[in-house]
Amino acid sequence: MEFLLISLSIIIFNLLIFFKFENISKNFIFFDKPDNKLKKHKNPVSLIGGLIILLNLYLVIFFLKILALDNIIFEGNFSYIILILGTLFFIIGFIDDLKNLSPNIKLISIIISIFLITVFFPEIKLEHIKVTFLKYNYSFEGFSLIFIILSFALLANAINMFDGINLQLILFTLFIFLIFILKGFLPLFFILISICFIFLGLLNYKNKVFIGDGGCYLISAIIGCSFIYQYKSFDNFLYGDQIFLILLIPSLDMLRLFVVRIIKGKHPFKGDLKHIHHMVDGFVKNKNITVLFTIGLCIFPSILMLTGLETYFILFLNLIIYLSLILFLEYVK
Repeated sequence: MEFLLISLSIIIFNLLIFFKFENISKNFIFFDKPDNKLKKHKNPVSLIGGLIILLNLYLVIFFLKILALDNIIFEGNFSYIILILGTLFFIIGFIDDLKNLSPNIKLISIIISIFLITVFFPEIKLEHIKVTFLKYNYSFEGFSLIFIILSFALLANAINMFDGINLQLILFTLFIFLIFILKGFLPLFFILISICFIFLGLLNYKNKVFIGDGGCYLISAIIGCSFIYQYKSFDNFLYGDQIFLILLIPSLDMLRLFVVRIIKGKHPFKGDLKHIHHMVDGFVKNKNITVLFTIGLCIFPSILMLTGLETYFILFLNLIIYLSLILFLEYVK
């Protein structure tokens, strides 16, 4: 009964935002203005998508805590970890949306945020990681802090780079939440938090709101903390190589862009229009088809995992598919 009341409250909250969005966006005068370079949309678009996600995250955790529904929420300090890290990441990204921070300042800010979280909440650190095709665990020993900082920093940038076309990141996030739900990792929590992404997706599809860097970094904090929590708290956890395959396409695209930019003497975090979704859209000339295609690429490795294939074979196969696609798109452009 309590869960139904919370669900109804979250739905009503997001319905109000959806139907009153024009008025709300005017009061929050934060807009992404086109520049005919990296930002090619026709009209200014509201940048409060990340703020909507953050408000929903606070509301969901507040309702679950106040009603003592501890069985469907993060135990221990993980609720506070996800709220604090998510808020810090959102602030960094939101300032970048408004002031266009330099890549170095963003990276340093992200690293400091993660470091502070590990100092006050050491339980977020991983001492070892398991891989499906290895008999023994890989222990980080004294490198646990470095691993967690590097993992979150790369995840934040991979998620941010994947947000270059409407609906793409929202659908990818919902796909990951669906995995958590089907695996039984706090399913009711992820159902509740998915509600805002559905309404946000409708607004994003209509080009009324962008998630922005603040929303992208916030999403990376939610996903990263959730992967760590499920690894530490559930018997049927996702192994390290399985998590990598779920995040494979955004990760590969980020790595490719890093290499290409460095070779060309550019900063690896400097934005451009060479992402996979830009290349696909340049070929098919249809953003809806582009999003369906890129999300299909993201889902494919997870589908293959259901067949029981070894993860290293799935990685090799998808690496060939990805590189072949990039070479083809470079050839035909």
